[in-house]
Amino acid sequence: QVQLVESGGGLVEPGGSLRLSCTVSGSIFSTVAWGWYRQAPGKERELVAAISSGSSENYADSVKGRFTISRDNAKNTVYLQMNSLKPEDTGVYYCNADVAVVAGGILDYWGQGTQVTVSS
Repeated sequence: QVQLVESGGGLVEPGGSLRLSCTVSGSIFSTVAWGWYRQAPGKERELVAAISSGSSENYADSVKGRFTISRDNAKNTVYLQMNSLKPEDTGVYYCNADVAVVAGGILDYWGQGTQVTVSS
């Protein structure tokens, strides 16, 4: 069984920083690609940042220059460093991974979500 476990959310003042982490565990060979998504109240889930197997990064326009996605393949972990946070960054952040599993194939998994609240 494959699981994604997220951590690092919380309450932060505008202009502050947070770092989210997401680790995959279970019967896997490797993680092919990672993504961080967020969902604000009353809005659809949106892609925030993604990183490929070749470490190519992609960001939503709203977070470019403020957020950085990175991966540690040895730890099967992805990070999202969030700086200069704004109230509009508030939402539940979800980790997504395309995982090469021992049973065969590449499957898509989601984490349980972690709340990020930016408020004074």
